[in-house]
Amino acid sequence: MAHSAMSGSGTTAGDDPLQTAVWRLRSRACWSDAAALLDPRTAEPALQRASLLVEGCLYTEQGWAEAEDALRTAEAVARSDDERGAAACERGQLAYAATLLGVRDRADEARAALSRAAALITPGARARALLDFRRGLIAQNLAHSPESARAAYRRAHAGATAQGDSLLLSFTWRHLAGLALQEGELAEARHGFAESLRIREELGFLVGTVPALASLADAETEPEASRLRAEAGRLFRLLGGVPTWLAQQLDPPAATA
Repeated sequence: MAHSAMSGSGTTAGDDPLQTAVWRLRSRACWSDAAALLDPRTAEPALQRASLLVEGCLYTEQGWAEAEDALRTAEAVARSDDERGAAACERGQLAYAATLLGVRDRADEARAALSRAAALITPGARARALLDFRRGLIAQNLAHSPESARAAYRRAHAGATAQGDSLLLSFTWRHLAGLALQEGELAEARHGFAESLRIREELGFLVGTVPALASLADAETEPEASRLRAEAGRLFRLLGGVPTWLAQQLDPPAATA
């Protein structure tokens, strides 16, 4: 799970005080608090609100009903094809998360929603790179097709590079590195994981730094691997035990007599 469960995108806040506050809360695993700052009566904030709550489901394995409600609101206020496509992309991600984390099998819904998003989102639109990334997640983790996943991740990587979307780049680097690690390409894996970690540390994306550290540890040798895991574990506990799917790896139960 360490290489697959986390996903999403977004941009850093720039000079907008509202977006700065949203980013600060999001990066510290306070998705509901961040979502509460956004007025869902128009498409863009409604979509951002849904996206935050969907991401929270992936990290905490909780909050599904809240995310569904936010998603329905975003779908209701969407007006353009791009807005409807972005909402469909979030619906696909929520269905993917529920399937991946064993809440309920919604794989067909995930694929259908992302196909709908692909039909609606204009080629070259900013949302296209995120859509490509999420199609890669489904190919890798639900269809178990690493070649299809790699192709989708590379398209997403190129799109994120063209758009200057650093956060999405941290995801594409990490998932391409995960595929490389599975194939025994240690140098390539190490490079990708290190790039992902560097970006997340620069952005201050604390909650994303935990899996980035754990992933790099998987590709490193001792004593560096243990140092990285210890740092990941410290952050994991600081953030209240998220992402939950790293609990066994980073906070194992104490041995019993």
